[in-house]
Amino acid sequence: MVQEAKTWIRSNSTLIYFLIAQFIAIGAGAASILAYAVKLETRVMTMETRGAEYTVARMEEMKRRITILETQAADNKRSIDRIVDVMTKRLNISP
Repeated sequence: MVQEAKTWIRSNSTLIYFLIAQFIAIGAGAASILAYAVKLETRVMTMETRGAEYTVARMEEMKRRITILETQAADNKRSIDRIVDVMTKRLNISP
């Protein structure tokens, strides 16, 4: 039995080397995919922690700008209403 196994291995050594190389390649590919997944997860986690602070700061800045624009719009509306009132009084037309 042992002699038959040795003979089979010698006659099929190319096949055995090929299968061993395939297992090594598959293992290297799996290790590469695992390393990429870990690296990607690390990046996502970093972006979530850092990005949250940045997003909150950006939203606060946008809220501040919107408040300023709303105040300016209200002031402009009051000015336009005043100008319309003055102009319509001179024309004797009621709005």
